[in-house]
Amino acid sequence: MDKKLPLGVSPEFTSFVGRGPCDRALLPPDPVILGFGDIGEPAVSVLQAPDLDGHANDHLVVFAISEAACLRLFALLPKPEGRWYLPADLRGLGRAVVAVEGEGEVPDILRSARSLELLCQLFAALGEGRMVEVGGATTLSEDDITRVAAAHQIVNEHWQERLTVSSVARRCGLSKEKLTRGFRELYQCSVAEAVSERRLQRARQLLAQSDLSISSIGYRCGYMSNASFTRAFARRFGVVPTEMRRREMTA
Repeated sequence: MDKKLPLGVSPEFTSFVGRGPCDRALLPPDPVILGFGDIGEPAVSVLQAPDLDGHANDHLVVFAISEAACLRLFALLPKPEGRWYLPADLRGLGRAVVAVEGEGEVPDILRSARSLELLCQLFAALGEGRMVEVGGATTLSEDDITRVAAAHQIVNEHWQERLTVSSVARRCGLSKEKLTRGFRELYQCSVAEAVSERRLQRARQLLAQSDLSISSIGYRCGYMSNASFTRAFARRFGVVPTEMRRREMTA
């Protein structure tokens, strides 16, 4: 049987990509092993070493990072045998680790960089309590959870469009009631709040990285008036856009 492609990102972190078992000889010391399902499956699991010859074969991405590195870099360890639903943005990063184009050394360099990004984003989400445990307090079936995760990805990718609960529900094959309940259970927000968060985060990025006017940024991020943009931004970040830009420039 073919083995997964190993990427020695650092002496404390190895990423394995593809089908088949992982080469145990390449594991870091005292590894925390994380399996990302089949990427289409919206879950990440903490695996045990015996899983590397069986259960992990079908995982397209497996991370092995030493406990010491987890504690030093992220100040936390995932709980043993934990399993969490992956937010759409993390699933997108997982797909980016697998789907790499190029020749020679370029694909491995890209996979290593994207593996580091996915690892950091995953631990940030765990540390901030944004990861919903599989088997936790949810009324949704596994199929519905997959559809809600797809809806969340629609929000992340198409936030500039005029998204409504009805339109998103139709696109992911859920009723409006189930989509609304699913967002509350998995992401602790409404669809409208998720869209607003995505727009405001993009606005904050543009304030820091561009010289566009405040009104232009607001319009690009879906706000029809400067007043509505300013109010929404201040509610979210505690300061108006002009003050945020001033802080970013002097930081």
